[in-house]
Amino acid sequence: MVAQMAPETDRRIFIRDFRLKVSIGIHDFEKKGPQTVIVNVDLHLAPAGKAHGDRIANVLNYDIVHDGIATLAESRHFNLQETLVEAILDLCLDQPGVIEARVSTEKPDVYPDCRVGYQASRRRADR
Repeated sequence: MVAQMAPETDRRIFIRDFRLKVSIGIHDFEKKGPQTVIVNVDLHLAPAGKAHGDRIANVLNYDIVHDGIATLAESRHFNLQETLVEAILDLCLDQPGVIEARVSTEKPDVYPDCRVGYQASRRRADR
């Protein structure tokens, strides 16, 4: 009889529709005050090395990601959504256990008939 290995669990953490006020844009009217930006994050996690035991110390605490994005958004003016997304990717990939991150931003108030945005994903360099 051949022993069967338990399948690895695909583990992800996500943050959806995180609405922030961000100083962002290249136009003069955009530099007069912050705009609403909607952030979405999807983090692919490494397989669990140990059982989480229902303890926050054994998992990625999404408060760290949430609060880090909020702090980053308040930290400076961003000319481009691309720059903001890259900074959020850096933040996410610095978290233990994150092997890939996908981040998107949307500016819902640029046009009256649609939202405009940018999305990028990146794998951790050491994986």
